[in-house]
Amino acid sequence: MNVIPKPSRSHDPIETGIAAYLDEFIALRHDLHQYPELAFQERRTSKLVASHLSSWGYEVATGIAGTGIVATLARGNGKRSIAIRADMDALPIEEATSLSYASSNPGVMHACGHDGHTTILLAAARYLAEAGNFSGTLRLIFQPAEEIGAGARKMISEGLFERFPVDAVFGLHNWPAVPAGKFGFVADAAMASVDQAAIRIVGKGGHGAEPHRAVDPVLASASFITALQSIVSRNVDPQDMAVVTVGSIHAGSASNVIPESVELKLTMRAFSQAVRDKLQARVPALARAQAESFGATAEVDYRLGFPALINHRAETAFARDVALSCFEPESIEAGFRPRTASEDFAFMLQEKPGSYLFIGNGDSAPLHSAHYDFNDAIIAPAARYWVRLAETFLTDDNG
Repeated sequence: MNVIPKPSRSHDPIETGIAAYLDEFIALRHDLHQYPELAFQERRTSKLVASHLSSWGYEVATGIAGTGIVATLARGNGKRSIAIRADMDALPIEEATSLSYASSNPGVMHACGHDGHTTILLAAARYLAEAGNFSGTLRLIFQPAEEIGAGARKMISEGLFERFPVDAVFGLHNWPAVPAGKFGFVADAAMASVDQAAIRIVGKGGHGAEPHRAVDPVLASASFITALQSIVSRNVDPQDMAVVTVGSIHAGSASNVIPESVELKLTMRAFSQAVRDKLQARVPALARAQAESFGATAEVDYRLGFPALINHRAETAFARDVALSCFEPESIEAGFRPRTASEDFAFMLQEKPGSYLFIGNGDSAPLHSAHYDFNDAIIAPAARYWVRLAETFLTDDNG
């Protein structure tokens, strides 16, 4: 098991309080892992989460964006309000871990740690309900459908922040290959935007022995795929970031037949809106130009996903200071850099100030791997962090 950095206060009541029921939450995390549910299908998970929150005295609103939950706990005379968000959905991946609590749902797996994120926030929720020292309004958001980039947007469109107003919103993600329990903070762009394109290059099918009588869409597609990287190397400022990935190619079914068409699926990522706009212009233009140069045509369906996750500077500095108040300085990962993966918490940060932070998952398989498992050793420090963040934000001095 990975070693968690030593806390700065050995008798911190938050640490002691969470430790008292930690085994229960590890068991809960294993239960969530064993019964994963895909986006907007998190019915069992949502029911379980709501039941716990209600039993601890939270006012629980369910059915937001289908399976989403907002739990509210108000205390004292403080005027400020804070939201902390966790995601609940799993991925369409066949698990290959051989764990005793491996997924019992074929083809569905918690391969990104959302089972852990939900457990962390529940552990913090219990402590805050039983012993939290705060004055103000605490809102806990349990969001569906992060993996398809739809849950945050749907909750917002259904009046999330109008029904449950807050002054700031925070979220957290575990990260493999970062030492277990170390926190990472990034101001400004912390995660990339993501857009998708489905491209169909249409030629003229024919016999593999007579290519001159056909228009080969495979050759046109190969040229397009190679040329795609010229967008990053020649159209984007070298000091900026862009990632263009072709993740799917489908063409034909026989070695001696030139197919009529080729279908490709792409993702495009960027940290800045200017680069995102550049990709949106150049990818379709290059597909059409490359296809035309071979006598083929290109049909492009370019779909915007979600924007880059932009952390607010003041809230990120606050979040980092909270970590320093809980743990030793070495508990913060020095030089933690933005991640080129994407996260629909970006939509919440477009609505409210806040910050999305990271905690190391240790030496685990990467996210979205069939061999990934969330590290139970980080539940306690992450829950302790959420408690301290909420208590620090919700004080009479700030209200």
